[in-house]
Amino acid sequence: MEHAEFRVKAKEMVDYIADYLENIRERKVYPSVQPGYLHKRLPATPPVQPEAWDDIFKDVDEHIMPGLVHWQSPHMHAYFPALTSYPSIMGDMLSSALNVLCFTWASSPAGTELETIAMNWLGKILGLPECFLNEKNDSPGGGVIQTTASEATLVSLLAARTRALMELSRLNPDLQSSELLGHLICYCSDQAHSSVEKAGLIGLVRMRYIESDEHQSMRGAALEEAILADKEKGLVPFWVCATLGTTGSVAFDNLREIGAVCDKHGAWLHVDAAYAGSAFVCPEYRHWMNGIEMADSFAFNPSKWLMVNFDCTAMWVRDSTALHRTFNVNPIYLRHENSGKAIDYMHWQIPLSRRFRALKLWFVLRNYGVTGLQKHIRESVRLAQKFEALVLADQRFEIPQPRNLGMVAFRMKGDNALTERLLKRLNARGYIHAVPACFKGTYVIRFTVTSQRTTNQDILDDWNEIKKVASEILMEVFGSDNGNIVVPKKPRISLKETRELNATFGTSLLLANSPMSPKIVNGTHAAICDYEQVLTSCAQTFAQLKMEPKDSPEMRRRIRAIKMCGKKLSLDSCMDMVQGMMVEQSLPLCHEEGEDVSNGSSPGDRSSLSPSPVTIKQEASPESNQLQLPTRQYRSKSVDVSLTGLKLDDAKITIDVKNNEIIITPTGSKAITDPVNDTQKSVHFSDLEEKLNIGDKITQAFENFQDGLQMLSEFRQNDNENKVENKDECDTKLTIRGPGSYIKKLIQQFSEDPFGTEDAKPEADRGSSSQTIKEKADAICKKCLHYKGKMSK
Repeated sequence: MEHAEFRVKAKEMVDYIADYLENIRERKVYPSVQPGYLHKRLPATPPVQPEAWDDIFKDVDEHIMPGLVHWQSPHMHAYFPALTSYPSIMGDMLSSALNVLCFTWASSPAGTELETIAMNWLGKILGLPECFLNEKNDSPGGGVIQTTASEATLVSLLAARTRALMELSRLNPDLQSSELLGHLICYCSDQAHSSVEKAGLIGLVRMRYIESDEHQSMRGAALEEAILADKEKGLVPFWVCATLGTTGSVAFDNLREIGAVCDKHGAWLHVDAAYAGSAFVCPEYRHWMNGIEMADSFAFNPSKWLMVNFDCTAMWVRDSTALHRTFNVNPIYLRHENSGKAIDYMHWQIPLSRRFRALKLWFVLRNYGVTGLQKHIRESVRLAQKFEALVLADQRFEIPQPRNLGMVAFRMKGDNALTERLLKRLNARGYIHAVPACFKGTYVIRFTVTSQRTTNQDILDDWNEIKKVASEILMEVFGSDNGNIVVPKKPRISLKETRELNATFGTSLLLANSPMSPKIVNGTHAAICDYEQVLTSCAQTFAQLKMEPKDSPEMRRRIRAIKMCGKKLSLDSCMDMVQGMMVEQSLPLCHEEGEDVSNGSSPGDRSSLSPSPVTIKQEASPESNQLQLPTRQYRSKSVDVSLTGLKLDDAKITIDVKNNEIIITPTGSKAITDPVNDTQKSVHFSDLEEKLNIGDKITQAFENFQDGLQMLSEFRQNDNENKVENKDECDTKLTIRGPGSYIKKLIQQFSEDPFGTEDAKPEADRGSSSQTIKEKADAICKKCLHYKGKMSK
């Protein structure tokens, strides 16, 4: 292939790669081929004469692609992610074209120094201690890019072995290194990766597996117990591997406990975070790194979850001299005049030559930035949480271990054979691909969100595929798609029966995301938010908004239509109504003198327009009109307030239109009957509190147009310690405040005579009107306060 043909075919290759990744969702993730399929399709001997590039690439589509597992597919859930990205691909393309070998600084100065810079960047993003960085010439620590996490584990074990043998040789000069080697022993969790076992085999050292706890985590106490037992046998603990994010269930060893044990016994602590290490770019996941400052080496794979294509494993060491003592070979042809002034990475690894891997890592870090990488990690975790919720909602499945990060380990209830059969059939169908794991005899399916292209719909499609296959298996085994799981049927209760049980059962408006498209559901209330801090912050934010009235014919007609229809249309419609209530001036032509305020809407609808909460309070003076606002926000809820047992013989209702208040004050016998002892006792606020069951825990849900979400109205105690001089009058009042026009209309509906600016009747006559106090108070409470209780006569 010459330059001219390369220019054309390379551009075609870029288009092919882009098309492949863009449309990878359409391909079956797992191939339906058998071993040896490719041997039957390709010739047994190489071609004697050159072949055209088009013929070669034609065979890729016809023979290679049908036998691939598509790791970039959003339906790939096996193993851990092995992601790539366009900046990483271009970095690898450029590295392949340059093909520089970065084994010493002299062999590639830019390649060596860029690797140091990129590893310092990445270490800072993860929040690693400064001892792992190499920002000064005299820094003993630093980072290096290895090929795989398996190689990083082996490198750390060999370095720790060299350090231990040197120390033992100093203490035992008469023994050979081969004799001392038999005394060395290292440790890891029984959930550690298989590469740890392989490193022990290559290093010719004993390996002890520490049993993990119920959360698949290795603990310090179990490790120390094993070390003490081995020391009594004459063995020397020299290396411990702690796993952050195990392969089976993404469990985390207790790093701080293990670090303290390693420090006590002088063992090298290596931390393997091959998968989970990428998540540490997000601060909320760094609590699992607690104790990392006690580690001697740390490694993870950006090639797994940080969209840097394979191979790329980031490894940091606290002291690189241990690596130099292990891998330092210095023939004359590798020496240069700057030796010792810069890093020669050939002394930090097993092989001599190395690729320019820092280029693709550098491209990804710059093109995505810290925020882009964090967004990618958090989205994967969110999708895993969604899948977890789907599994938990199906009673045929269970999740034996808690989900961590982006992987869910689930299984079918019952024998392991059912889950194993499910996994085999899923992989055979090829629409999704997963692999198993087993911990403490429990067989599970690992479901990992591996692709940055995975969407909510992909998760739903995969779950539907799992449910479909599970139903087929259960039908074959048990004759029912639920198997031997008894699924209780939820009783269906008609709306008529519900209303018979609860007369106040109605409909509530669920605010929709899209304007003018509310969803009406049957229910007593709609819980908008269940987090007190979020609700408080939201209310404070909306309270600071400066809203200005919109004066336009369209807005006038819109608001007039809202008022006349008597319905709540949507959140933005409610906010239009707020325009005239949150600013000092009112909307033009919306509050005219003599206009019928109700406009066909019920007082209950108009009551929700009141921005003032309703409180029960004791006033030192009847003239006081100071509104007592709640000092804290409450979670949205609606509570039935029962008035059963509260017997008011008489009361007076005072209407203060000037201050927009309705005041209900018990009078007459000035007593409340105790239903238990049938005795009379004086009316005090504590008695009302006992009867009404009020307090901070009892709240009444109101719409709050001021914050755009809700208004919470609560009963609060305001116990006045000063005694009222006139003992004949009760000092407890029920004060209802609202817009003046609304107060007038409200009272006119429950009174024989209209109310003017002053009371039309003497206060004494009010208590003996044809409509009883119970009926008036109950009606007002129903319409204005939305009470659900009944007041006794």
